[in-house]
Amino acid sequence: MLTISQLSKSFGGRVLFENASLQVNRGDRIGLVGPNGAGKTTLFSLIMGDAQADDGAVSLERSATLGYLPQESAPVSEETVLELACAVTPAIASAQRIMRTAAEDSPEYHEALRVFDEADGWRLEPKAKRILAGLAFRTSDFERPARTLSGGWVMRAHLARLLVMEPDLLLLDEPTNHLDLESLGWFQQYLASYPGAILMISHDREFLNALVGSIVEIAQKRLHRYRGNWDSYVAEKVARDAQQLAAYKNQQKEIAALQDFYNRFHAKATKATQAQSKLKQIERMEKIEAPASAQKTVHFHFPQPPRSGQRVITLNHIDHAYGDLCVYRGLDFQAERGQRTVLVGPNGAGKSTLIKLLAGVLPVQSGTRELGHNVKVGYFSQYRVEMLNPKHTVLQSVQDMDKPPSEQESRTVLGSFLFQGDDVFKPVSVLSGGEKTRLALVRLLLDPPNLMLMDEPTTHLDVGSIDALINALKQYEGTLLFISHDVHFIRSIATSVLHISAGKPAFYPGDYQYFLDKTRAESERAALVSGEKLHNAQPGANPAAPADASTASAPMGMREQREKRRAEADARKAASALRREEEKRIQALEAKILALECRQKELTAELEKPESYAAGGNAMELNRELMAVTEDLERANAAWEKAAEKLA
Repeated sequence: MLTISQLSKSFGGRVLFENASLQVNRGDRIGLVGPNGAGKTTLFSLIMGDAQADDGAVSLERSATLGYLPQESAPVSEETVLELACAVTPAIASAQRIMRTAAEDSPEYHEALRVFDEADGWRLEPKAKRILAGLAFRTSDFERPARTLSGGWVMRAHLARLLVMEPDLLLLDEPTNHLDLESLGWFQQYLASYPGAILMISHDREFLNALVGSIVEIAQKRLHRYRGNWDSYVAEKVARDAQQLAAYKNQQKEIAALQDFYNRFHAKATKATQAQSKLKQIERMEKIEAPASAQKTVHFHFPQPPRSGQRVITLNHIDHAYGDLCVYRGLDFQAERGQRTVLVGPNGAGKSTLIKLLAGVLPVQSGTRELGHNVKVGYFSQYRVEMLNPKHTVLQSVQDMDKPPSEQESRTVLGSFLFQGDDVFKPVSVLSGGEKTRLALVRLLLDPPNLMLMDEPTTHLDVGSIDALINALKQYEGTLLFISHDVHFIRSIATSVLHISAGKPAFYPGDYQYFLDKTRAESERAALVSGEKLHNAQPGANPAAPADASTASAPMGMREQREKRRAEADARKAASALRREEEKRIQALEAKILALECRQKELTAELEKPESYAAGGNAMELNRELMAVTEDLERANAAWEKAAEKLA
């Protein structure tokens, strides 16, 4: 479907690709990986046609459709969230815009309505609503102007548009950056049954492990394909690098021996010709490069901060609202020295607000914020622009502090974060997302706090930088509270979890797996209680009556415990069975909807062929079947919505 042949591309004298090739077939699931600056996003630009290759070709199958989600920004105008999600083609988007602004009795409106009808635009709405709900949009958000959303929610709306569009090849550049853990789980499950091919850039290892069937690594200006998921890629890469390193060393020995012969005998008349042949032999060799793993990576650790008191920070009876939207009412929170706590919960629950209240970035509207003895706060924002002056150079940015370090010290630390040579004079405004993240980390490193508050610290970092940050934070002796959607990062760092839902925090004194196990058990208990109440409400039910003669003859305490355990077990089984039944029903409906949508596309394509209307054609039968399929699809979508609400 997509063929990249002998591709070469340079920027400002730096070669990104040289004779790089790749074949993407229908149904492929490919993860594109490589260090920051390797050329991943540039490759997407070349595929999209937004950039031109110096040499080689990128060709897409003529009938194939392409959908692209950029990493950070995508345009919006006056359309609503639902209209944006339905704008799967320029024609539909234009028709929606005219239908929204033109008078209903105008020729423009009627023409736009005709285009929208012919494109079957009304069929898109149920699918768009289903996908928007999965990405955590509320029903009340559907008619909200998209321009009023934050950048992260705009990206979600564009992601919904792509999933509604369902292109043959989906290009995703860090698609999980703007998702919370709950939405990430839904998105991962949705992509698992996506009918088209997927080529994605991601540094989320668990996400790649769950979805991809191969990894394409950009290394040494080429595209190297590995079969399997992330873990398979890592194992195979170790073996491949070992072979390459052995071949590289053997070739270097051979080159050294040939060069030595030339150096010794090129001036000797009897052996000059032979010496020249050795030199030509070196020149004719196809040089083997050292493995990419031998290239530079980030190495750093946090200097240990001054010791704080045992009680690091306390929030007492905090109220916080944004206009009429109340986020917290009567919030109490306390962190103690040495905690490594991850804040989890759905988007909009108040995680970033709590981090900002703890950091002092948001003023306390009601209640008190108290810092403990000798506490120094460091805040790493999800939005790098809040921490960095875009007009400063990299060097100026790290020296713009209360206690500015010397230029030598600044350059030393910047060098360890891959800002080397003239890179320190780059303006912050031209840095990539990953470079801004590394620069923000440098600022923290040069002035280490003993209370570190981090909002999505791994966003835009490559895998090597994430591993380096994990190693540094494992050595860090201060107190850490952070938000992250990177499950690998959370599992590596967090020793406790704070779950926030609707402004209510719940603390779990264990790692992320402990939290998952505990919440699963709590959900089962809640279902149990619900089932028990349902049982007791049945006509003729008498929960006080003994179950059998043996229970009646048992002592009161033992009998009650036995009855309680039996009731709990029955209710647990009933609740689990009901949930499994509803989940199966939803899966069956989703499979039916997908099949109906595919058949609808096939019938529409058949009706577009001239031969369907020729003598002996079957246009009438196709139209009848199309009407039946459309009605079935509407009924299936309605049933899915009811089932999803019931399961929720």
